[in-house]
Amino acid sequence: MLSRRITRRERPLLLPPPLDRVPLRLGNVVEIVGPSPSSKTHLLIQAAVNCILPKEWKGVNYGGLGNLVMFFDLDCRFEILRLSQALKHRIMEANGSRANPNWEQGGADAFNCNQKKGPDIECDRELFSTCMRRFMYVRCYDSLEFLTALKTLHYQLQKERETHGVDVHYFLMIDSIGAFYWIDRASTSVALKGNNRKCHSLQSVSESIIQEIRKLLLVHPMLVLATKAANLGELKRNSQKWYSEKASDFITLGSGPQKLPYREYMPSIWQSFVTHRVLVRASGEDSKHHNSPIYLSQWLLPSLSLSDKFIVTDAGVSTL
Repeated sequence: MLSRRITRRERPLLLPPPLDRVPLRLGNVVEIVGPSPSSKTHLLIQAAVNCILPKEWKGVNYGGLGNLVMFFDLDCRFEILRLSQALKHRIMEANGSRANPNWEQGGADAFNCNQKKGPDIECDRELFSTCMRRFMYVRCYDSLEFLTALKTLHYQLQKERETHGVDVHYFLMIDSIGAFYWIDRASTSVALKGNNRKCHSLQSVSESIIQEIRKLLLVHPMLVLATKAANLGELKRNSQKWYSEKASDFITLGSGPQKLPYREYMPSIWQSFVTHRVLVRASGEDSKHHNSPIYLSQWLLPSLSLSDKFIVTDAGVSTL
């Protein structure tokens, strides 16, 4: 059993594009950074669907991982309907069925998985329910709530492991890790002016959060996926490039002349904690075949010279 668990931890995980460009394993911390909108949350949703779907169910191959997802919504904008729609699309695609158009509109039949058209079953309700039970959702409204939730997460994961089996692994998803940065920074400044000794500094809160995640990784091997909004407040744009008067580091996207300067704002302890980083952004063009915006991605850590184009729909992520 120990040999099997070590093998699973070292085996690369099957994830949707562009996360499949670099082999990712349990214990890695992946940061998905980009301006808004750049499909960061969509990528988390598709990765979550891939995680909670089983590899096989009743003789049908779904290509999933059959693991659990703990999703922390720090932006407080996540809609569970988007996850359920993406999950149903994947289930129906594997069964050779077409999606019910009412799902997109939230109609009365949007969650009816027992509808049939001829011999084809549109959606397996039992499979859908099983997958959704593997998705755990927590919404936090400030850093202290986030830290408190992390401190109690070990016991919740232990309980889930007893329910789903000891060989089940977890995905920890955070959307987005920098959501409270500016609030914490402003609160710290106000407290310092008021000489409040009980105030927790931005650095100490960040250290406590990362310490709790490290503890979780030691006991519960998992992959951490965290989105982060790029700090473009001081950036200006012209027709050929992004530039900043204060930015000195330019990250070249693709082989063309367009450059995107990226200014890091998270504390250094988080930057050193991240093992992988991918930059995503909108390309400004639409796909002719799918009528969807096209996004660009480039791996910054490890650094890859290639950039990928992809589109995101409820049916999944497709590279171009």
